Amino acid sequence: MTRFTVAAAQYPIDSLESWDAYVAKLTRWVEEAVAAGAALLVFPEYGAMELSSLDPATMGDLAGSIDTVSALLPQVDALHADLARRHGVYILAASAPRRDDARTVRNAARLFAPSGAMATQDKLVMTRFEREEWAITGGEGIKVFDTALGRLAIAICYDSEFPLLARAAVEGGAHVLLVPSCTDTLHGYWRVRIGSQARALEGQCYVVQSPTVGEAPWSPAVDVNRGAAGVYGPPDAAPVGGGMPADGVVALGEEGVAAWVYGVIDTAHVDGLRAQGGVLTVAHWSEQPGAGALPPAELVPLR
Repeated sequence: MTRFTVAAAQYPIDSLESWDAYVAKLTRWVEEAVAAGAALLVFPEYGAMELSSLDPATMGDLAGSIDTVSALLPQVDALHADLARRHGVYILAASAPRRDDARTVRNAARLFAPSGAMATQDKLVMTRFEREEWAITGGEGIKVFDTALGRLAIAICYDSEFPLLARAAVEGGAHVLLVPSCTDTLHGYWRVRIGSQARALEGQCYVVQSPTVGEAPWSPAVDVNRGAAGVYGPPDAAPVGGGMPADGVVALGEEGVAAWVYGVIDTAHVDGLRAQGGVLTVAHWSEQPGAGALPPAELVPLR
Protein backbone atom coordinates (compact mmCIF):
# COMPACT_ATOMS: atom_id res chain seq x y z
CA MET A 1 0.00 0.00 0.00
CA THR A 2 1.46 3.37 -0.99
CA ARG A 3 -1.56 5.61 -0.40
CA PHE A 4 -3.33 5.78 2.96
CA THR A 5 -4.89 8.15 5.49
CA VAL A 6 -3.02 9.10 8.65
CA ALA A 7 -4.76 10.44 11.75
CA ALA A 8 -2.71 12.72 14.03
CA ALA A 9 -4.18 13.34 17.48
CA GLN A 10 -4.48 16.68 19.20
CA TYR A 11 -4.85 14.76 22.42
CA PRO A 12 -6.16 16.21 25.71
CA ILE A 13 -4.71 15.17 29.07
CA ASP A 14 -7.66 14.15 31.27
CA SER A 15 -7.97 13.28 34.93
CA LEU A 16 -9.26 9.72 34.80
CA GLU A 17 -11.68 8.25 37.31
CA SER A 18 -10.65 4.66 36.65
CA TRP A 19 -8.79 2.31 34.34
CA ASP A 20 -12.10 1.60 32.61
CA ALA A 21 -12.42 5.32 31.88
CA TYR A 22 -9.04 5.23 30.12
CA VAL A 23 -10.06 2.16 28.11
CA ALA A 24 -13.27 3.88 27.07
CA LYS A 25 -11.44 7.08 26.09
CA LEU A 26 -8.76 5.37 24.03
CA THR A 27 -11.28 3.05 22.38
CA ARG A 28 -13.46 6.01 21.45
CA TRP A 29 -10.53 7.88 19.90
CA VAL A 30 -9.38 4.85 17.92
CA GLU A 31 -12.87 4.02 16.68
CA GLU A 32 -13.39 7.60 15.51
CA ALA A 33 -10.18 7.57 13.46
CA VAL A 34 -10.93 4.13 12.02
CA ALA A 35 -14.41 5.28 11.01
CA ALA A 36 -12.77 8.15 9.10
CA GLY A 37 -10.66 5.66 7.15
CA ALA A 38 -7.31 6.06 8.91
CA ALA A 39 -4.77 3.24 8.52
CA LEU A 40 -2.16 4.87 10.80
CA LEU A 41 -3.05 6.57 14.10
CA VAL A 42 -0.48 8.79 15.83
CA PHE A 43 -0.75 9.80 19.49
CA PRO A 44 1.53 12.38 21.18
CA GLU A 45 4.53 12.40 23.46
CA TYR A 46 3.74 11.88 27.15
CA GLY A 47 0.02 11.51 26.49
CA ALA A 48 0.22 8.48 28.79
CA MET A 49 0.93 10.78 31.74
CA GLU A 50 -2.81 11.12 32.24
CA LEU A 51 -2.63 7.63 33.73
CA SER A 52 -0.86 9.08 36.78
CA SER A 53 -4.27 10.45 37.81
CA LEU A 54 -5.30 6.88 38.64
CA ASP A 55 -3.12 7.04 41.77
CA PRO A 56 -4.06 10.07 43.91
CA ALA A 57 -1.02 9.45 46.11
CA THR A 58 1.42 10.13 43.26
CA MET A 59 -0.51 12.14 40.66
CA GLY A 60 0.91 15.44 41.94
CA ASP A 61 4.42 14.11 42.44
CA LEU A 62 6.84 14.32 39.53
CA ALA A 63 8.95 11.29 40.46
CA GLY A 64 6.04 9.24 41.74
CA SER A 65 4.07 9.75 38.55
CA ILE A 66 6.83 8.01 36.58
CA ASP A 67 6.49 4.83 38.61
CA THR A 68 2.69 4.88 38.42
CA VAL A 69 2.66 5.18 34.62
CA SER A 70 5.58 2.82 34.04
CA ALA A 71 3.91 0.11 36.12
CA LEU A 72 0.79 0.36 33.96
CA LEU A 73 2.62 0.05 30.63
CA PRO A 74 2.02 -3.72 30.22
CA GLN A 75 -1.74 -3.10 30.49
CA VAL A 76 -1.56 -0.05 28.25
CA ASP A 77 0.37 -1.94 25.60
CA ALA A 78 -1.99 -4.90 25.72
CA LEU A 79 -4.90 -2.52 25.13
CA HIS A 80 -3.19 -0.88 22.15
CA ALA A 81 -2.23 -4.25 20.68
CA ASP A 82 -5.85 -5.40 20.95
CA LEU A 83 -7.19 -2.23 19.31
CA ALA A 84 -4.64 -2.42 16.47
CA ARG A 85 -5.50 -6.08 15.89
CA ARG A 86 -9.26 -5.57 16.16
CA HIS A 87 -9.33 -2.68 13.68
CA GLY A 88 -6.48 -3.75 11.38
CA VAL A 89 -4.52 -0.51 11.79
CA TYR A 90 -1.11 0.74 12.90
CA ILE A 91 -1.14 2.75 16.15
CA LEU A 92 1.68 4.83 17.58
CA ALA A 93 0.77 4.88 21.27
CA ALA A 94 1.30 8.02 23.31
CA SER A 95 4.84 7.89 24.66
CA ALA A 96 5.42 7.11 28.33
CA PRO A 97 8.25 7.00 30.87
CA ARG A 98 9.48 3.42 31.12
CA ARG A 99 11.57 2.45 34.13
CA ASP A 100 14.32 0.09 33.04
CA ASP A 101 16.03 -0.17 36.43
CA ALA A 102 16.35 1.73 39.71
CA ARG A 103 18.31 4.56 38.09
CA THR A 104 17.18 4.50 34.46
CA VAL A 105 13.94 5.82 32.96
CA ARG A 106 13.47 6.31 29.23
CA ASN A 107 10.79 8.03 27.18
CA ALA A 108 9.37 5.22 25.05
CA ALA A 109 7.14 5.39 21.97
CA ARG A 110 5.58 2.07 20.99
CA LEU A 111 4.30 1.30 17.50
CA PHE A 112 1.66 -1.44 17.13
CA ALA A 113 0.92 -3.37 13.93
CA PRO A 114 -2.42 -4.83 12.79
CA SER A 115 -1.09 -8.21 13.93
CA GLY A 116 -0.73 -6.86 17.46
CA ALA A 117 3.07 -6.92 17.20
CA MET A 118 4.90 -4.05 18.90
CA ALA A 119 8.22 -2.27 18.38
CA THR A 120 9.72 0.60 20.36
CA GLN A 121 11.67 3.77 19.64
CA ASP A 122 13.12 5.55 22.69
CA LYS A 123 13.68 9.30 22.67
CA LEU A 124 17.35 10.01 22.10
CA VAL A 125 17.99 13.64 23.10
CA MET A 126 16.52 14.92 26.35
CA THR A 127 15.14 18.42 26.91
CA ARG A 128 16.26 20.48 29.88
CA PHE A 129 13.12 19.51 31.81
CA GLU A 130 13.76 15.83 31.23
CA ARG A 131 17.44 16.10 32.15
CA GLU A 132 17.33 18.54 35.05
CA GLU A 133 14.00 17.88 36.75
CA TRP A 134 12.81 14.44 35.68
CA ALA A 135 16.08 12.51 35.28
CA ILE A 136 15.03 10.83 32.04
CA THR A 137 17.83 9.01 30.19
CA GLY A 138 18.28 9.13 26.43
CA GLY A 139 17.90 5.97 24.38
CA GLU A 140 20.25 4.61 21.74
CA GLY A 141 19.88 4.31 18.00
CA ILE A 142 17.36 5.15 15.31
CA LYS A 143 14.99 2.46 14.08
CA VAL A 144 13.15 2.27 10.77
CA PHE A 145 10.01 0.14 10.82
CA ASP A 146 9.26 -1.81 7.66
CA THR A 147 5.46 -1.89 7.54
CA ALA A 148 2.66 -2.63 5.10
CA LEU A 149 2.28 1.16 4.75
CA GLY A 150 5.92 1.79 3.89
CA ARG A 151 8.96 2.49 6.03
CA LEU A 152 8.20 4.56 9.14
CA ALA A 153 10.51 6.16 11.69
CA ILE A 154 9.87 8.05 14.94
CA ALA A 155 11.50 11.24 16.24
CA ILE A 156 10.02 12.09 19.62
CA CYS A 157 9.48 15.84 20.02
CA TYR A 158 12.94 17.38 20.68
CA ASP A 159 14.56 14.68 18.51
CA SER A 160 12.88 16.29 15.49
CA GLU A 161 15.04 19.37 15.98
CA PHE A 162 18.25 17.45 15.21
CA PRO A 163 18.83 16.91 11.47
CA LEU A 164 21.22 13.97 11.71
CA LEU A 165 18.70 11.80 13.57
CA ALA A 166 16.16 12.16 10.76
CA ARG A 167 18.92 11.75 8.21
CA ALA A 168 19.79 8.33 9.63
CA ALA A 169 16.12 7.33 9.22
CA VAL A 170 16.08 8.64 5.65
CA GLU A 171 19.21 6.68 4.81
CA GLY A 172 17.37 3.68 6.23
CA GLY A 173 14.64 4.25 3.64
CA ALA A 174 12.02 6.00 5.79
CA HIS A 175 9.08 7.44 3.84
CA VAL A 176 7.32 8.91 6.90
CA LEU A 177 8.70 10.39 10.11
CA LEU A 178 6.31 10.37 13.08
CA VAL A 179 6.80 13.19 15.60
CA PRO A 180 4.80 12.80 18.82
CA SER A 181 5.19 16.04 20.79
CA CYS A 182 4.42 17.64 24.14
CA THR A 183 5.11 21.35 24.56
CA ASP A 184 3.86 23.80 27.19
CA THR A 185 4.33 27.01 25.17
CA LEU A 186 3.73 28.15 21.63
CA HIS A 187 7.48 28.72 21.40
CA GLY A 188 8.00 25.01 22.01
CA TYR A 189 5.28 24.02 19.57
CA TRP A 190 6.80 26.15 16.83
CA ARG A 191 10.27 24.75 17.48
CA VAL A 192 8.96 21.24 16.91
CA ARG A 193 6.79 22.27 13.97
CA ILE A 194 9.63 24.14 12.27
CA GLY A 195 11.91 21.16 12.94
CA SER A 196 9.30 18.83 11.45
CA GLN A 197 8.92 20.90 8.31
CA ALA A 198 12.69 21.21 7.96
CA ARG A 199 13.08 17.44 8.28
CA ALA A 200 10.41 16.99 5.58
CA LEU A 201 12.34 19.35 3.31
CA GLU A 202 15.74 17.76 3.92
CA GLY A 203 14.53 14.17 3.80
CA GLN A 204 12.01 14.63 0.99
CA CYS A 205 9.51 12.71 3.12
CA TYR A 206 6.29 13.12 5.07
CA VAL A 207 6.41 14.21 8.71
CA VAL A 208 3.41 13.75 11.02
CA GLN A 209 3.28 15.79 14.24
CA SER A 210 0.86 14.91 17.06
CA PRO A 211 0.75 17.12 20.19
CA THR A 212 -0.88 17.07 23.61
CA VAL A 213 -3.38 19.91 24.10
CA GLY A 214 -5.23 21.59 26.97
CA GLU A 215 -4.52 22.00 30.67
CA ALA A 216 -4.05 19.46 33.45
CA PRO A 217 -3.23 21.56 36.53
CA TRP A 218 -3.07 18.45 38.73
CA SER A 219 -0.03 17.15 36.79
CA PRO A 220 3.49 18.53 37.43
CA ALA A 221 4.64 16.96 34.17
CA VAL A 222 1.98 17.93 31.59
CA ASP A 223 0.07 20.76 33.24
CA VAL A 224 -0.06 23.05 30.18
CA ASN A 225 -0.11 21.76 26.60
CA ARG A 226 0.02 23.85 23.42
CA GLY A 227 0.14 22.78 19.81
CA ALA A 228 -1.58 21.67 16.64
CA ALA A 229 -1.27 18.44 14.72
CA GLY A 230 0.09 18.59 11.22
CA VAL A 231 1.08 16.48 8.25
CA TYR A 232 3.96 17.99 6.28
CA GLY A 233 5.89 17.23 3.13
CA PRO A 234 8.62 18.95 1.12
CA PRO A 235 7.28 21.88 -0.93
CA ASP A 236 8.16 20.32 -4.25
CA ALA A 237 6.73 18.39 -7.21
CA ALA A 238 8.03 15.75 -9.61
CA PRO A 239 6.96 14.71 -13.12
CA VAL A 240 6.55 11.11 -11.91
CA GLY A 241 4.76 10.31 -8.63
CA GLY A 242 3.19 13.74 -8.17
CA GLY A 243 4.13 16.14 -5.42
CA MET A 244 3.15 18.11 -2.36
CA PRO A 245 1.29 21.36 -1.67
CA ALA A 246 3.30 24.46 -2.52
CA ASP A 247 3.75 25.28 1.18
CA GLY A 248 4.38 21.67 2.17
CA VAL A 249 1.36 21.61 4.51
CA VAL A 250 -0.72 18.52 3.74
CA ALA A 251 -3.01 18.98 6.77
CA LEU A 252 -3.07 21.25 9.83
CA GLY A 253 -5.31 21.37 12.89
CA GLU A 254 -6.60 24.26 14.99
CA GLU A 255 -4.24 24.94 17.87
CA GLY A 256 -5.43 23.75 21.26
CA VAL A 257 -8.55 21.89 20.09
CA ALA A 258 -8.95 18.23 21.05
CA ALA A 259 -9.48 16.46 17.72
CA TRP A 260 -8.05 14.20 15.06
CA VAL A 261 -6.34 15.79 12.08
CA TYR A 262 -6.35 13.70 8.90
CA GLY A 263 -4.00 13.72 5.95
CA VAL A 264 -3.46 11.52 2.92
CA ILE A 265 0.03 10.08 2.50
CA ASP A 266 1.29 8.57 -0.73
CA THR A 267 4.76 7.07 -0.43
CA ALA A 268 5.04 7.04 -4.24
CA HIS A 269 5.34 10.83 -3.98
CA VAL A 270 8.38 10.37 -1.74
CA ASP A 271 10.04 8.02 -4.22
CA GLY A 272 9.20 10.36 -7.11
CA LEU A 273 10.56 13.46 -5.39
CA ARG A 274 13.77 11.74 -4.34
CA ALA A 275 14.33 10.61 -7.94
CA GLN A 276 13.06 13.59 -9.99
CA GLY A 277 12.12 16.46 -7.68
CA GLY A 278 12.83 20.09 -8.45
CA VAL A 279 15.60 19.75 -5.85
CA LEU A 280 17.34 16.57 -4.70
CA THR A 281 18.20 17.26 -1.08
CA VAL A 282 18.51 13.57 -0.21
CA ALA A 283 20.91 12.84 -3.05
CA HIS A 284 22.90 16.04 -2.55
CA TRP A 285 23.22 15.78 1.24
CA SER A 286 26.82 14.54 1.10
CA GLU A 287 27.93 17.67 -0.77
CA GLN A 288 27.64 19.71 2.43
CA PRO A 289 30.99 20.46 4.06
CA GLY A 290 31.30 18.20 7.10
CA ALA A 291 28.54 15.79 6.11
CA GLY A 292 30.02 12.58 7.47
CA ALA A 293 28.89 9.00 7.76
CA LEU A 294 26.10 8.23 10.23
CA PRO A 295 25.57 5.04 12.20
CA PRO A 296 23.02 3.03 10.19
CA ALA A 297 19.45 2.87 11.38
CA GLU A 298 18.19 -0.50 12.55
CA LEU A 299 15.58 -1.94 10.18
CA VAL A 300 12.75 -3.57 12.15
CA PRO A 301 10.06 -5.64 10.38
CA LEU A 302 6.62 -4.76 11.76
CA ARG A 303 3.66 -6.40 10.05
